[in-house]
Amino acid sequence: MLILYLVVGLIFVVIVWVIAKYNSLIQLRNQVKNGWKQIDVQLKRRHDLIPNLVQAVKGEMQFEQDTLQKVVEARNAAISAKGIAESAGKEDVLSGALSKLFALVENYPALKASENVKQLQEELTSTENKISFARQFYNDIATKFNITQQVFPGNIVASMFNFTVAELFEIKVEAEKEVPAVDLSLRK
Repeated sequence: MLILYLVVGLIFVVIVWVIAKYNSLIQLRNQVKNGWKQIDVQLKRRHDLIPNLVQAVKGEMQFEQDTLQKVVEARNAAISAKGIAESAGKEDVLSGALSKLFALVENYPALKASENVKQLQEELTSTENKISFARQFYNDIATKFNITQQVFPGNIVASMFNFTVAELFEIKVEAEKEVPAVDLSLRK
């Protein structure tokens, strides 16, 4: 009789543990989804600001139409991206196009002096910072979710219920991985 109680008790403990592990995986998966939605909100804001910036600089930048066209094309491609990996890649291309546009704006004194352009640049810069923080949060929670799925004995529960590894945001553009050159000399 004692052995029967021990077996029933052991089965009960295993069932409770499986339920607890399953619930923790569900919580982490939902946090990963929430992290992605936070990025998505900031990307939408960024995508909405870009046409305003392009309109604001279009008239002044007669000779830079190719750059403006690339920004618009990169924005449209980023909007149509499906999934995290594709979105990350297309957003990197958009970031590069925006960086080039911001660098070119510096060559136009009328644009540098324009309050509208300054405000749009500040809003886009602020949004870029928010995107960076949201990506960092997403990668942190996705890594935690992935580790929970991959370590023993959680990997058993994860495989029983077909949990999949969350994709991480990573830098795809090699130029962004390069260390910038910093010259602190005061020579003129």
